[in-house]
Amino acid sequence: MSVLEIKNLHVNVETEQGTREILRGVDLVIKKGEIHAIMGPNGSGKSTLAYTIAGHPKYTVVDGEILLDGENVLEMTVDERARAGLFLAMQYPVEIPGVTVTNFLRTAKTAIDGEAPSVRHWVKDVRESMANLKMDKAFAERNVNEGFSGGEKKRNEILQLELLKPNFAVLDETDSGLDVDALKIVSEGVNRAMANTGLGVLLITHYTRILRYIKPDFVHVFVAGRIAEQGGPELADRLEEEGYDRYHVAEAASAETVPAE
Repeated sequence: MSVLEIKNLHVNVETEQGTREILRGVDLVIKKGEIHAIMGPNGSGKSTLAYTIAGHPKYTVVDGEILLDGENVLEMTVDERARAGLFLAMQYPVEIPGVTVTNFLRTAKTAIDGEAPSVRHWVKDVRESMANLKMDKAFAERNVNEGFSGGEKKRNEILQLELLKPNFAVLDETDSGLDVDALKIVSEGVNRAMANTGLGVLLITHYTRILRYIKPDFVHVFVAGRIAEQGGPELADRLEEEGYDRYHVAEAASAETVPAE
């Protein structure tokens, strides 16, 4: 069974105020077929983890490992990570003027698989996935995300997920900006991908509403760059009721007990 392992991960980012430590020793194991939800307040390091896994150059790993089936992900380029089976659905998908959705998808599929897909089967798969996601077929000839609404951009991310068939998907706040109908459609797409390929999912979210449609096996609470608590789906329900205040209190108390240097 394919496994994504994160071990003692420490990550820095350069800001206008200087170097800032964002992740402070994250440990996480995700097996293919599992759904892990990461929840936490703004600024807790959730998106930093997503982009570090994907290989964003803004983030510097100063300690720890990310392993995919024992292979060191941190030694891979971004395209090598994609070919190894990692996928990132971005919180803010970017526009790519001059590149149509059709060309983008076929080029990405060819790069990942090492050979171009059969045109007849590929066209059928694209049309079927777009229909499932209730995307107008005219979107296939539009430039990637150019002029798309927030919901259309998120559907386009899940379209890629369904067609590229990765082993592990990191979904960075895929639910943000979606109305109820779009949230259901996007969630159904993720569930379809899991049913078809046994996908492993790292789902980053602020809210429990998406967890009503994509049922997590595990929930992890991020606070100040660490996993402060973890448990099953019931933990998400408790967070919905109680919020994150108690974690901030515990973090402050912990900081006060550290002797000054």
